[in-house]
Amino acid sequence: MTTRIAIFSDMHGNSAATEAVLAAIDAERPDATYCLGDLVGYGARPNETVALIRERGIPTIMGNYDDGVGFDRDDCGCAYKDAGERERGQQSLMWTRSVTTEENKEYLRTLLPEIRFEAEGKRFRLVHGSPRRMNEYLFEDRDPRSLERIAAQADTDVLIFGHTHKPWARKVGGVLFINDGSVGKPKDGDPRAAWALLTLTPGVPVQVEMRREAYDVAAMAAAIRASEGLPDHFATDIETGGTR
Repeated sequence: MTTRIAIFSDMHGNSAATEAVLAAIDAERPDATYCLGDLVGYGARPNETVALIRERGIPTIMGNYDDGVGFDRDDCGCAYKDAGERERGQQSLMWTRSVTTEENKEYLRTLLPEIRFEAEGKRFRLVHGSPRRMNEYLFEDRDPRSLERIAAQADTDVLIFGHTHKPWARKVGGVLFINDGSVGKPKDGDPRAAWALLTLTPGVPVQVEMRREAYDVAAMAAAIRASEGLPDHFATDIETGGTR
């Protein structure tokens, strides 16, 4: 038997990108679909993006922006080291808090800390940032010894996460690490929406396909620029795939 699983995350208020990914997933008709969080933040369409996930009942993990907006926190939990990024992150949080409906905030507060399941003889653990913290960045070029320590404590065969907005997949310490990239705010130089399709077959290594979907970037960038309180920087980010 073969099982196919769709994984996506980091929509960040980009409803057009989210619609494109959901349409692509529908066309693939996977056995299961999961969302790793960060529905809101940065983009100009937080309520529309939340509605797309809510109406489908997709099992969804809480990202740091979902936490910040859902609980009306004063910090986005972005853990930025660059002062400019940190300031823009806070601008994004406050703007998104101000426009997200109370009903949607209530929904964000119900999102899961993580998801675990077994399929085709393998254990899967889904998180937003890392098994340790929702806002920990697991970049591909992280010190291998650090990734090995995380693998040793992850208690899983496959660890799937988002948060960095840069897709990658690699086996570390016997654990398959998969970052599904970002639907609404890629940072790998490709502005198309990213998601991952996993194919599981007993006795065969997990097949990971990183998919990209085109969408109306110009419309979403224009919506950001038309929203008082959102930096123009966010529009340029989605136009360039995070490279300036």
